[in-house]
Amino acid sequence: MTRIALAVLWLLHFLPRVLLARIGEFAGLLMMGLASERRNVVRVNLELCFPGLSQRERKHLARAHFRAFGRALAETTVAWWSSADRVRKLATIEGMEHFDLANRSGPLIVLAPHFVGVEILAIRLSIEEDAQSMYSHQKNEVFDRFLVSRRTRFRPIRLASRQDGIKRVIRGLKARLPLFFLPDMDFGPRDAIFVPFFGVPAATIDAVPRLARLTGASVVPVLIEQQAAGKGYAIRFLPPWKDYPGDDLRADTARMNQFIEECIKTMPEQYYWVHKRFKTRPPGEKKIY
Repeated sequence: MTRIALAVLWLLHFLPRVLLARIGEFAGLLMMGLASERRNVVRVNLELCFPGLSQRERKHLARAHFRAFGRALAETTVAWWSSADRVRKLATIEGMEHFDLANRSGPLIVLAPHFVGVEILAIRLSIEEDAQSMYSHQKNEVFDRFLVSRRTRFRPIRLASRQDGIKRVIRGLKARLPLFFLPDMDFGPRDAIFVPFFGVPAATIDAVPRLARLTGASVVPVLIEQQAAGKGYAIRFLPPWKDYPGDDLRADTARMNQFIEECIKTMPEQYYWVHKRFKTRPPGEKKIY
């Protein structure tokens, strides 16, 4: 079944980008109608993070999110199978000088909030630069092998398994291999602390400030924004964070979440709301989902 699904996705990548975007948006709305569990996750996330919106406004935002999510999945087929030239046209890069300067100066952590185009972002950057990244093995072995092959098809990107721990990543940073890191997923209580995310306690991996402190790495944020249909994606590197990390791990982790919140507010429909961001709860709190 997985191979059949991948074959269908492979066929999609031949389509013109405008048509591909429209098909993806339709698929996203279809997913919204059929995938009741994910629809509920999005609803709960938006209720928690945007309590000031009316129910109607949150429904509109949820619909826009599923359209963006489906479109990103469809357009990811270009990143998975098309030529480097076509992938470059799919996603343009701005602010690369921030990456280059920080990379020349010492160890570098590229902080990438989890917007819907993040898979496209990772593969697009792999065309230009060597890097390493943390990777969570997929339960489906066929899909797991497929993802690894796609993410390393332009360069031998070093993928460190989350299950293997952090030592390999530290060695890579000290060897001046930039780390591409998604800091805003709930992987459980291990190596996480509870800090606010839109005012809600969220189990947040504290690896970014810890690794920056251990290795002296700069932290350079990067965002990917979905443009109008057929216009692809804009990748933007931002200047490295100043005075980061400080001497308070919790404050540093909270600062990271605050930064991500501000980014989300500029394009709220494009954040990865289908993820159970608040699945892990502080001791004594009831489950949210």
